[in-house]
Amino acid sequence: MTNRNTALELTEIVFPEHANHYGTLFGGNALMLMSKAAFLAARDFAQADVVMAGCGDAQFLAPVPVGSVLRLRAWVSRQGRSSLTVSVTGSFEQLGQAPREALRSFFEMVAVDKSGRPRRIPNAQPNPEKEAA
Repeated sequence: MTNRNTALELTEIVFPEHANHYGTLFGGNALMLMSKAAFLAARDFAQADVVMAGCGDAQFLAPVPVGSVLRLRAWVSRQGRSSLTVSVTGSFEQLGQAPREALRSFFEMVAVDKSGRPRRIPNAQPNPEKEAA
């Protein structure tokens, strides 16, 4: 099941405190931002709290310079009984330049109940209010 129509978009700006010694987005911070987008997309889709069970195939396709606007797009690409796979892509823009793809990964998320145990995800349907936005 692919759910790009209900994708979540997260926009950040890359400040010097997010950068490595080359003046580009530090890989650890890129993973943190991608995992944040994955969490928000999974939580919205499952209508439940979620935790990360894994991250795979993180690709850093281009360096993201300080001052760039980073746009992360996350969508549920697979739904299981209590787990979700969330795909995340990231592109960046600098003033006067076309956007460039920079990041790509997927995250395995698990819906949990109040005690942190896996819980069943109801048959989630796209939210018509979000599709109209």
